Formats: sequence, structure tokens, C-alpha cells
Amino acid sequence: MLVLGIETSCDETGVALYDGERGLLAHALHSQIALHAEYGGVVPELASRDHVRKLLPLIHQVLDDAGVASGDIGGVAYTAGPGLIGALLVGSALGRSLAWSWGVPAVGVHHMEGHLLAPMLEAEPPAFPFIALLVSGGHTLLVRVAGVGRYQILGESLDDAAGEAFDKTAKLLGLPYPGGPELARLAEQGDPARFRFPRPMTDRPGLDFSFSGLKTFALNTVREHGGDPQGRADIARAFQDAVVDTLAIKCRRALEQTGVPRLVVAGGVGANRALRERLRQVTDKLGGAVYYPRPEFCTDNGAMIAYAGACRLAAGVHEAPVIQARARWSLAELEAV
Repeated sequence: MLVLGIETSCDETGVALYDGERGLLAHALHSQIALHAEYGGVVPELASRDHVRKLLPLIHQVLDDAGVASGDIGGVAYTAGPGLIGALLVGSALGRSLAWSWGVPAVGVHHMEGHLLAPMLEAEPPAFPFIALLVSGGHTLLVRVAGVGRYQILGESLDDAAGEAFDKTAKLLGLPYPGGPELARLAEQGDPARFRFPRPMTDRPGLDFSFSGLKTFALNTVREHGGDPQGRADIARAFQDAVVDTLAIKCRRALEQTGVPRLVVAGGVGANRALRERLRQVTDKLGGAVYYPRPEFCTDNGAMIAYAGACRLAAGVHEAPVIQARARWSLAELEAV
């Protein structure tokens, strides 16, 4: 089955075509970074309007790139949640309308399920079960993935997500939006020995995360030592080291406690080079392996939605012809296929 995937959960418009036999045929992405940079963060109303402008042209582009016609499409998958409700409604409305007009089934995809399954698009995908670290601007989760829809949440952030903490700390340091990648670049110039930030919730059992206190620690350090470029670089390095160590410690615990040797890292923060190196060390020491989507599939994209939707459509899952979007939606509510 040839599936059209649509992603509009936040500030990136993604479209892709996935074929159950031939794999990913084409994908395209429009980022709204330039649009929101002036405001230092995502403005929901502007995001929704930009999705309206960009989504249909991207669909035409992907169809042309793949050399297929709309009549060849066998199903439509769109992100139904979680995310910004206005942005979600754009993709949900167009995706459901196209499916109705083409006479094909449609399925609303959980955004985080798309991220969890993104590594399955690679040439050497991980085998089930695996432990997934989903780490982005909106989410920090450790999940045991036994199959499509078979998810056990092992740990999650009790406050700020790791990516959110990166962006907020970058803003404290006067770095431009989006702050996470900018902070990582600045950290390369920092002295790792000058400051040591706390590794939150690593001195107690469990797999949950908390990054709000780390952000406050960074704020106090910026006020005291962030008056010069080297001081800001040293703070960026100390902050990144603390986040990376915290994530690595929790991942090691999850692998040891479950006995699962495979770790998947998904979400935008998964592109951080320091985190990748640290997690490689962790899995090597445990005799396991770590898997990543290709860089363009670490952030939000249509390919992961097309793949997740194709899995569910192939299992006979589809929805009534109604437009549904959910700003909040727990992974635990998904049904296995």
C-alpha cells in the first residue's frame, strides 16, 4: 500500500510517501525557524497559518518527486496529536479530506509513535524489543518498545523536557532561536573543568527526569559568571555535560533493568553529538547497540508519520470520516497492531 504521510504538529510541515514494498519513495519538509526566530519561540497562530500555506504545495511536490498520481495512493496518515491544536487541525483536516475525496482509508498517527518508529526506515533497523529514548523540545521519555503500539513507559520528565531546557538555557546565554543547536556549538569552546552542574534525579532510584532545577542552576551561574564570552561558553559546556550525563545514566539503568540490549534514540536532541558519543560508550560497555534515525528524521518529519500510518493501515486500522485532533494524547492509550 502506498501511504501519504502528513506532519503538522508544531513548527515543521512534513510530507512523505511510503510504500509497503518499496519503502520510502519521497519526502519534503518546510521548517518555520525563520518565521518564529523574531519571537524567540513558536507562535501557535503563525504556525497554523504557515501550515495552511505550505502543506498542499508540499504534497504536490512529493507526488511529483515520486512520479506517482493521487490515484495511486492507497491510504493517508496524518499526525492527530499531541501538539499544537491549531497546527494539528490543519493536517488532520486536509489529510482526512483527501482520503475522503480519493476513497481511501485514513488513520490519525500519534506523533511520538512516529518518532519511536523512525529508525525502522533505516537500512539496518533495530529488532523488537528495544528501549527508546525519546528526547525533544516537548518530550523526554524512556519507553520499552515491544512492537507497533506495544509501549511501556519506563520514565518521563516531571517538568521541562530536555530540549526545552536546552532552548531556555540558550536564551539565558543570549543565543538565537532555536537555542539547542546553538548551545551545543558554544559548548565546544567551553572548559569542561570550570563548572560542574548537578545531574538531577540520578542519586535516587527510578527512570524519571527533571530539568527545571538544572535550568535554575544555569540561570544563577549566568548571573554570576556569564558576563564574558568564555564564561558563557564554559556555562554552555557544563550545562550540556549535565544533561548528557543524566540521559546516559538513565538509559544505562533502563537497559540493565530490562535486559534489553538495543537502545533507540529519537527526537531532535538525538542529533546532539556529545549525547551520541556518550550513549555509544554506554551501549558498548553493556555489549549492546544504539540506533538513530538519519539526521533529517530526528526532528519532526512526514516520513515517520507515513511509516507509522502504513503499519496501522496494513493491520486494518482506519478511522471514521471525521476530523479529529488531540493536543494531549498518552502513548499508553494506543492499541497494539
